[in-house]
Amino acid sequence: MEATPIYETRRLLDEYLLFHYGTADEIMPWSFGPREALDFPVRTVRNLIDSEILPQQARALDLGCAVGRSSFELATFCESVIGIDYSHSFIHAANELKASGFMPYKAAQEGSLTQDLIAHVPADLPRGNVHFEQGDAMNLRTDLGSFDLVHAANLLCRLSEPQKLIARLPELVAPGGQLLLTTPCTWLADFTPPEHWPQGTTRDWLKQHLSTHFTLAAEQDLPFVIREHARKFQWTVAWASRWVRR
Repeated sequence: MEATPIYETRRLLDEYLLFHYGTADEIMPWSFGPREALDFPVRTVRNLIDSEILPQQARALDLGCAVGRSSFELATFCESVIGIDYSHSFIHAANELKASGFMPYKAAQEGSLTQDLIAHVPADLPRGNVHFEQGDAMNLRTDLGSFDLVHAANLLCRLSEPQKLIARLPELVAPGGQLLLTTPCTWLADFTPPEHWPQGTTRDWLKQHLSTHFTLAAEQDLPFVIREHARKFQWTVAWASRWVRR
């Protein structure tokens, strides 16, 4: 599988740095707009996780971690976190943020105009507990082991063969562990051949494939907003779910 070129561009890297680390005013410079859709990489962890059933010294895996905000958030609940993304550009940025705690980038304004910003990892997050690596969610290295928590936000409908990851999940999540999934159910032929799309709803498809090994413990709708430039935004609602490994 070759890297999707779009995920190696500087423009998309900057867009994701803003999505993951931008303040409310940096992302949405208006007194109106869907601000409840901000901080999605934080909410996919905090809104879904059941911290009371996590064991001490818990291990977490963040698949499709992008530039790492959710991975750092997971480190507040877990002793160690591995963040994996297919984009070399995203992983390079995540490692820079881990090392220094900040990274300069540019937010698109309009046309060729940009705004200089700095992504900051919140000071109270334990950056040293997180390890980032480049990898393919459909062909993960065999020595990863199992985890008390696996987080995969908006990843499934960007895989060419999502069934490969779904088949690996029972091995990745330890018995009693949690699987946190979100998806906007945006199936596009550019990423996933139509023959690999769900035949019905994504929710029913996941229940069909996961219910042998997992119990659906919670679900909710999580809005998110991605800024393309100062006057254009993508507002989307992801279906979010928490599953417990039997």
